[in-house]
Amino acid sequence: MTRIVYLNGDYVPEQEARVSVFDRGFLFADAVYEVTAVLNGKLLENDGHIARLLRSCRELNLALPVTPDALEAIQRELIARNHLREGAVYLQLSRGSTGDREFDFPPAGTPPTLALFTQARSVINHAKAISGIRVVTLEDIRWHRRDIKTVGLLAPCLAKEFAHVQGADDAFLVEDGLITEGSSCNAWIVTASGTLVTRPLSNDILHGITRRSLLELAKNHAIPFEERAFSVEEAYAAREAFISSATTFIWPVVNIDGRTVGDGAPGPVTRALRAIYVEMALRATA
Repeated sequence: MTRIVYLNGDYVPEQEARVSVFDRGFLFADAVYEVTAVLNGKLLENDGHIARLLRSCRELNLALPVTPDALEAIQRELIARNHLREGAVYLQLSRGSTGDREFDFPPAGTPPTLALFTQARSVINHAKAISGIRVVTLEDIRWHRRDIKTVGLLAPCLAKEFAHVQGADDAFLVEDGLITEGSSCNAWIVTASGTLVTRPLSNDILHGITRRSLLELAKNHAIPFEERAFSVEEAYAAREAFISSATTFIWPVVNIDGRTVGDGAPGPVTRALRAIYVEMALRATA
């Protein structure tokens, strides 16, 4: 079945969706995006994603051409038109086009480009959520506003490719000896004492919506946690490690740089926290 996508006010078959070659998202990565998980045909934690989108827009002086309520209506319409039960809705907003390539921002009133599409994928019963993943560490070469969810994703693409060449699934990015996050996810460890550790919010990491919910769930279930930076050596010595994102929820990390994490299998804290999150997600989308 041909997917229906949304582009600047119209719902069209994906083959008919066209964006100008002069669009600033294409030329300058002058655009932001969001990805919201879909379960049972319903959006998961979408309020958080729209709030983060609005923050990204404010930081870049980028105008959202529709209201948040109208945006959610578009997302729901795409889910319905594509008969999506499980997967994600991708949203991208660029500063639009003036019909040429100019570094200067376009004049006020230039229409932005808003595009959305759905992606069908397994979110709940993904094999890597059971078996875990292997990661490698790599220097973090990204710009220093990682809190803004822009489409400038060449560095994460290079990191993922580096990991795949090394026989791993993903990369933990490292700056000054400390892990910032994964290539497209937040990074976590569990210490020998059973304490969750993840880096605190700042311009250095993406403010993950799933990350926020996991900390709240940990608090509600008396799982101790700390928001602090941790080193590569701490990650090597951790009892458990995992990543989190909107469409992975939690994937255990069982190997870092060829070193086994814990006993080489998803650990009890990771498994318990994923189960708690999945239960919450299914309840919210029932």
